[in-house]
Amino acid sequence: MREPRLLTAVRHLVLLLFVGIAVYPVLNVLSISLRPGNRLRSTDLSLIPDNATIASYVQLFTEQPFLTWLGNSLLVSVLVTLTGVVLASVGGYAFSRFRFVGREFSMLAILTTQMFPATMLLLPLYILIAKLHLVNTFIGLMIFYTATALPFCVWQMKGFYDTIPPSLEEAARIDGCSRFQAFRLVILPLALPGLVITALFSFMTAWSEYIVAAQVLQEREMFTLPLGLKSFQASMSTEWGLYAAASILVSIPVVIVFVSLSRYLVSGLTLGSVKE
Repeated sequence: MREPRLLTAVRHLVLLLFVGIAVYPVLNVLSISLRPGNRLRSTDLSLIPDNATIASYVQLFTEQPFLTWLGNSLLVSVLVTLTGVVLASVGGYAFSRFRFVGREFSMLAILTTQMFPATMLLLPLYILIAKLHLVNTFIGLMIFYTATALPFCVWQMKGFYDTIPPSLEEAARIDGCSRFQAFRLVILPLALPGLVITALFSFMTAWSEYIVAAQVLQEREMFTLPLGLKSFQASMSTEWGLYAAASILVSIPVVIVFVSLSRYLVSGLTLGSVKE
């Protein structure tokens, strides 16, 4: 039975309202990035000001180490993503398929770590990094990010493996595959949506994080993008044009990643939500 047109129109209007609320801040930041100087406010309410300029974008690439910060963020984010996917895929498989001493306690311990904010783990992890002499290094930053993202990723992958019948592995073993071959050739392709969710979560953990990076990285040349953007803000003034332009550019890789992986997101979030 078709719903009344009025109800459909109301639903679309409500959705458009929320879309407008979500898009307005982004459009406002874009408008600020096109204003001359460092003006935060303007009497011109149009999206593109009459005296619009891309000087802030040009300055980012010519006078600021924006490309260096971008490279640092990409390096850390990609390595954290690869590390998180590998460890979570193996750890989740072990929790899903094997029964060993301490399994329940380990799963509970991993889940418990998710109950506390990452800032509570900052001090003990920093002490660990300092004792390993990894302060002001990308490796130390990667250890921070991997340690905070891995618990969720392991639970996520365990949920996916639970949805895959063990009989598929048994059939592969009968055909001559080793356990590792069955895992690599049969299980991992079926768990691709879960791997995508894990990769996306790991990437976002490293890409947009500021507090941990501010404690670990100390040299401006080693800054990641969040630290670089924060450097445009001083105690007495803020370079709003650079701040807004950099914010727009920082969001582009995230949008590309989401659009590229969007077909896996719905199935991934649905299949992973199983109960043991």
